[in-house]
Amino acid sequence: AGLDLPSEGHIFVNGTDMSSLDRDQYRCREASVIYQAFHLFSLLTAKENVMFPLELRGIPRKEASRQAENYLQKAGLPEKIYRQFPPMMSGGEQQRVAIARAMAAGGKILLADEPTGNLDTENEKKIVELLKAFAHEDGCAVIVITHNPEVAAEADKILRMCDGILTQIQ
Repeated sequence: AGLDLPSEGHIFVNGTDMSSLDRDQYRCREASVIYQAFHLFSLLTAKENVMFPLELRGIPRKEASRQAENYLQKAGLPEKIYRQFPPMMSGGEQQRVAIARAMAAGGKILLADEPTGNLDTENEKKIVELLKAFAHEDGCAVIVITHNPEVAAEADKILRMCDGILTQIQ
């Protein structure tokens, strides 16, 4: 995500060394993050949280509103949630708003840190299917970090790490 640079080696994105990129612009335009701790804006409603990256990209408010509702619906959230503020939502609802916001950001790289960690089994399956569709239908690179073997089993490629060392590629 470009939040940090490696202490050794290099990370290349589309042939460009991450250290030479404007990392703020990179995160704004190319890479989205679904944080484990949500990081929603508590003074914005669910819909406004999803509209935020759309408006940052210059999408007019009315169109951003329409697109935000579409992403919230894709994330399986009912309309009553659209007007709620994060403190009024359950952890699972907040997680799905965070996923909708990351998808709305429009990047072709989606990094997801435990995106189903706060969800029940039914919603976990919906989110996994949503992320798979985002990868396969929208052509995005979706990278999921998870401790859940059932979520990992749904991936096209699995990399296993132990104590920060890559141990297995499937």
